[in-house]
Amino acid sequence: MTFPVVGMVGGGQLARMTHEAGIPLGIRFKLLSDTPQDSAAQVVSDVVVGDYRDLDTLREFARGCDVITFDHEHVPTEHLRALEADGIPVRPGPDALVHAQDKGVMRAKLDAIGVPCPRHRIVSDPQDVAAFAAEGGGGTSRSSEAESGGFPVVLKTVRGGYDGKGVWVVDSVEEAADPFKAGVPVLAEEKVDFLRELAANVVRSPHGQAVAYPVVESRQVNGVCDTVIAPAPDLDEALALEASEMALRIAKELDVVGHLAVELFQTRDGRILVNELAMRPHNSGHWSMDGAVTGQFANHVRAVLDLPLGDPRPRAPWTVMVNVLGGDYPDMYSAYLHCMARDPQLKIHMYGKDVKPGRKVGHVNTYGDDLDDVLERARHAAGYLRGTITE
Repeated sequence: MTFPVVGMVGGGQLARMTHEAGIPLGIRFKLLSDTPQDSAAQVVSDVVVGDYRDLDTLREFARGCDVITFDHEHVPTEHLRALEADGIPVRPGPDALVHAQDKGVMRAKLDAIGVPCPRHRIVSDPQDVAAFAAEGGGGTSRSSEAESGGFPVVLKTVRGGYDGKGVWVVDSVEEAADPFKAGVPVLAEEKVDFLRELAANVVRSPHGQAVAYPVVESRQVNGVCDTVIAPAPDLDEALALEASEMALRIAKELDVVGHLAVELFQTRDGRILVNELAMRPHNSGHWSMDGAVTGQFANHVRAVLDLPLGDPRPRAPWTVMVNVLGGDYPDMYSAYLHCMARDPQLKIHMYGKDVKPGRKVGHVNTYGDDLDDVLERARHAAGYLRGTITE
């Protein structure tokens, strides 16, 4: 029997964990990585080192692959169309992926299909930002709105941003100049007065089967995901259902194949608004590796190969993921003794990255019946690994 070869473009931790999920199924992986030291390049046996922005490199890499998928959204759309023209299945395809690559395209499409979003439009210069702010009062509940001219406003470069990069919150026209220096279009959005951030993760296969994971709460620190709680605590059942149905509808309307993360704002007046889309396994779904019957990475592999999807239901009432960020304590392995002895149920996932301050180098998952206990265990383990907790 010949097992298929999945070509994964991008060598980060998402590729590493997707490869891990394919091992029990006997799925072979071929990796296009920036360097031999990348997270996934350390564990995948068939590695091509090259530039994903070069079409000839992509075409050569795709030879021998049964399907191409990604651990990031940055491959040029025209290159993906060229691979499809060569007869290589690309999942998600370029017509879908462009909505995760370009925030302007995404907003226009979500508007067209009636999905609620923050007020937004493309702006041309700082003065246009001021005009946008004045049009809607900035979208925040501030008594000084009239005096502030509708600021603050959120500005985003339409391509290339992640983990808070390419995003600015500006309080005046003078602060609005930096985003335009990147030389790409800039999207202005109202600064939403939100209660918390949620994420709805779904997976869809080429023949249209789809599954939805429980809606989770995602807590950010300095623009980077820190903690994910599954399911989102105290989320009204009707709102949770609305979020899941919205994510499934987006996946269908955009013809997504694979994993789709829909990042959401839960507003203080009881609405949900779409913040971002990611068409790949996502940080808000890492909890599912240990907390769901079938994790996001395993279902992404199944989807891109058009296999029947696995059960997304949680294994325990609560699962918490906390990211392990690099700090000033690089010897994380020595912390295993304490963490594992203190919590035998703890699951540690490290990415093989050099430890640098603020860099995502791993995550931990905990689960159980009591949310406060599960949260404390996850936070303690992540803090001890990082060196900010020493006892």
